[in-house]
Amino acid sequence: MTKSTAQKATAPTAPTASQATAPTASTASQATARTASQVKASKAARATHAAATAPVLTPRALNRATLDRQLLLRRAPLSAKDAVEHLLGLQAQNVKPPYYALAARLDGFTPEALSRLMADREVVRIVTMRSTIHTHTADDCLTLRPLVQAARDRELNYFRKGLAGVDLDRLTAISRELVEAEPRTMKQLREALLVEWPDADPQSLAVAARCRLPLVQVTPRGLWGRSGQVALTTAEHWLGRPAGPAPAPDSTVLRYLAAFGPASVKDMQTWAGLTRLRDAFERLRPQLVTFRDEHGVELFDLPDAPRPAADTPAPPRFLPEFDNLLLSHADRSRVVPAGLKGRTWAGNQAYRTLLVDGFLAGVWRLDEGALTIEPFGTLTRDQRQEVVQEGERMLAVMAGGTDSYDIRFGTVVRA
Repeated sequence: MTKSTAQKATAPTAPTASQATAPTASTASQATARTASQVKASKAARATHAAATAPVLTPRALNRATLDRQLLLRRAPLSAKDAVEHLLGLQAQNVKPPYYALAARLDGFTPEALSRLMADREVVRIVTMRSTIHTHTADDCLTLRPLVQAARDRELNYFRKGLAGVDLDRLTAISRELVEAEPRTMKQLREALLVEWPDADPQSLAVAARCRLPLVQVTPRGLWGRSGQVALTTAEHWLGRPAGPAPAPDSTVLRYLAAFGPASVKDMQTWAGLTRLRDAFERLRPQLVTFRDEHGVELFDLPDAPRPAADTPAPPRFLPEFDNLLLSHADRSRVVPAGLKGRTWAGNQAYRTLLVDGFLAGVWRLDEGALTIEPFGTLTRDQRQEVVQEGERMLAVMAGGTDSYDIRFGTVVRA
């Protein structure tokens, strides 16, 4: 028996007319809170039931679906720009990975196609997801960067000791003026900002500028066959137009699923480096379909997105270091077998990866006139032949047929 019920039992006093017809603000507030809580609980119950009864997708089924979205089951007849847009950008800590990423995915791709887009400022290099450099279309640069601004603001917390006494708004204004007057290197930014805050940590000052401003790397950095140090200016200045408002997470959820789905909420949060995306998925639930993985984790997807049969053939692919295929899910078992977890990294160095039958199967290295392939396990004779053929194709695209390379199976030298 509740307290209110007990009170009625011992003191059955009739309410006055005003009490009967006009509940207090406190009572109304409590009722509203109970209603909101009940609605939330009802939604949670429906979500739990949906997750428990959703079809199960095996790792191979997830693998084939993701490879299809990633343009890795068959090379797509897309332009480089359309591919960069579809994939929501290409991870690009180094200059060459975006080129190799597209060579593995596109029919008729040449490195000059992406380089030309960069020279024409149709694509840019900028820090976005997971605080890493990505190659994005100009439009995505001006919208996805605002989407992850909250994460860049949180990143500054790691540097707060070195920024003691620094007015961040003033630092932002000074940094903008500096890089828009002429592109600056991080060293030049540090030196200029130290004049204003001589007691601050130099590296923290430069990181603060990078976090507070959408700084793009200007060409010739990033161009194929060219070299250049990293020099920065604002995206707005480089592209000649203002940044748009941050897109609603909902629209980016749909794009993420189109490129990486089926996926869980945690998968997308891993890709974006953001938190609290559950509400966006819940708002979209009526227009999505759901599945489960073998561990019972709920996976969301677009109703009409491709989900090929688990036995669909997947040809070998040579991927660059830092390819988003291997970095954009909380659970990477759809691409990385359990026994190979961590095999593509050594300290802070990532290795170029080889897919066989859709899954991570080795690493590779290209230098001294040789393509060296290190499989992690035994390949069948047919698989070795297919890997060699894919290697020959990759070399023909990336070397332009001007260089001769040996293709050998061996041990990739760890630099």
